[in-house]
Amino acid sequence: MPTVAVDKEDLYEALGRTYTTEEFDELCFEFGIELDEDTSQSELPVVNGVQERAQLKIEIPANRYDMLCFEGIARALNIFLGRDSLPDYRLSKPEKLQQIIVKPETTLIRQYISGAILRGIKFTPRRYESFIGLQDKLHNNLCRNRTLVSMGTHDLDTIEGPFTYEALPPEEISFIPLNQTKEMNGKELMEFYDSDKHLGRFLHIIRDSPAYPVVLDSKRRVCSLPPIINSERSKITLDTKNVLIEVTATDKTKVEIVVNQLVAMFSEYCDELFTVEPIEIVSPHNGESRIAPDISPRATTAEVSYINGCCGFKQTGEELAQLLSKMSLTATVSPKDSNILDVLIPCTRPDILHQCDIMEDAGIAYGFNKLDRTFPGESGTIGDPFSLNKVSDIVRREVAMAGWVEVLPLILCSHDENFKYLRRVDDNQTAVKLANPKTLEYQVVRTSLLPGVLKTIRENRKHSLPIKVFEVSDVAFKNEGLERKSYNERHWTAVYVGKTSGFEIVHGLLDRVMEMLRVQWIKESDIGTPGYFIKQTDDDTFFPGRAAAVYYRTKQDPTKTVKIGSFGILHPEVLEHYELPSVVASALEINIEYFV
Repeated sequence: MPTVAVDKEDLYEALGRTYTTEEFDELCFEFGIELDEDTSQSELPVVNGVQERAQLKIEIPANRYDMLCFEGIARALNIFLGRDSLPDYRLSKPEKLQQIIVKPETTLIRQYISGAILRGIKFTPRRYESFIGLQDKLHNNLCRNRTLVSMGTHDLDTIEGPFTYEALPPEEISFIPLNQTKEMNGKELMEFYDSDKHLGRFLHIIRDSPAYPVVLDSKRRVCSLPPIINSERSKITLDTKNVLIEVTATDKTKVEIVVNQLVAMFSEYCDELFTVEPIEIVSPHNGESRIAPDISPRATTAEVSYINGCCGFKQTGEELAQLLSKMSLTATVSPKDSNILDVLIPCTRPDILHQCDIMEDAGIAYGFNKLDRTFPGESGTIGDPFSLNKVSDIVRREVAMAGWVEVLPLILCSHDENFKYLRRVDDNQTAVKLANPKTLEYQVVRTSLLPGVLKTIRENRKHSLPIKVFEVSDVAFKNEGLERKSYNERHWTAVYVGKTSGFEIVHGLLDRVMEMLRVQWIKESDIGTPGYFIKQTDDDTFFPGRAAAVYYRTKQDPTKTVKIGSFGILHPEVLEHYELPSVVASALEINIEYFV
């Protein structure tokens, strides 16, 4: 969880009273945050002859982006304590909107942009520090180190709109970076900041791109080079009165969340409290235009019975609405159904996604420590093992008792390992493939357990022979007819590696496991009798004439025959692909879901 350091004296002043460390710790606990440290309890350092002010270091839940700065913490606690109400965030109506014109080439590198203007803002040293600190916290948290979203803030009085958002070759971008005196182009800037401890870790985001994203004003002066650095020209100081916020991103949802957090937190310092000036985002290439930011509340509903049932109290709809107001939510009882609450979620609470989140806030506002302690009533149950896992454990136990070693390789593998190495052909209808794999090792979700087991044997090939290993785990198959487009199957595989093939050993292991699962051996001609039988088959993974398919007839429908797996002597080419050329191996793979 992120830790936010706030000035102790300023926070207590904002809360209207002084707390002891224990009292404030209790307040944080009740609200669902945690006091990590009160620096006044230790010796405060002296910097440049001045003793540092005492700070409170508070741990904030990772999804509460509205509490990553002093302003957000003070506002949330004041509303929780009933000292304040939720601000009315609103957009101003200027005679002419500032524009950001988006060029089509930006879609190739960082396609989304949003922004806003804070007019008549008044900075003090600590407000300015909090403003920069919130941006850093958002960059490290929600923005994933600027890979998803990055922010640029500018003194609007030093630049002129309309602004353009473009993607240009690095040689064509030239400006003086923030806190520097020398003008650089894009390539020179990359070299200059390559060894910088702070900015160097962000360069990789755009360094290898043929074009860099850039925000320009109407005179073609660079405002920022997202996601790296702003221009010295538009640098914000304590004297800045009008702030332009521009946010670029690869994630459409997160770009709006970030803009909303910035303007909601610091619009309280504007001449018109909690008033934000919108800007127009224009995309001429697709004919779209929109007004940003959207700080209107979101509407949703929650069931009174659901909240009461989950939290264990008996509150009326009106009482729950009052509790939710302490958590910055506006709720009213629906005129159509007294069991439904109509809830308005402010722009500062993107963490509210479902009614379970509303239920949690109601519980916090009520006080979890105030809930009656009771034993479970009729709802008390005793857990029962999932039937498929129960069968899996039986197989694991019996195979291990037979002297085989269980392995647990990864569920992802390369495309070649799943198909080419097993002498199988990809029909593009079977395997679930990763759209953007990080490495060649992890391209598909395995459709067979054999690649992982054979790779494990390859890494342990120096062990004495025979090697007998097995795995019981899931594989995945694509199915466009399902809602999730894929499904899992529980398989069991076993591989014997030695100086001889071990075909009879693998066959015997199959018979033993079937016996323990109470599945009898039958003949193929025994129609109507439940059980299993084997039949010679041709499978490119196995040596010709040395492979068998395993068929099963269920107790529910013994007239129906299904193929549940196969076993045989592995083809020499398969062993060569897995760097096992000097041994012989047999393997089996069975779908055990039929035994549930």
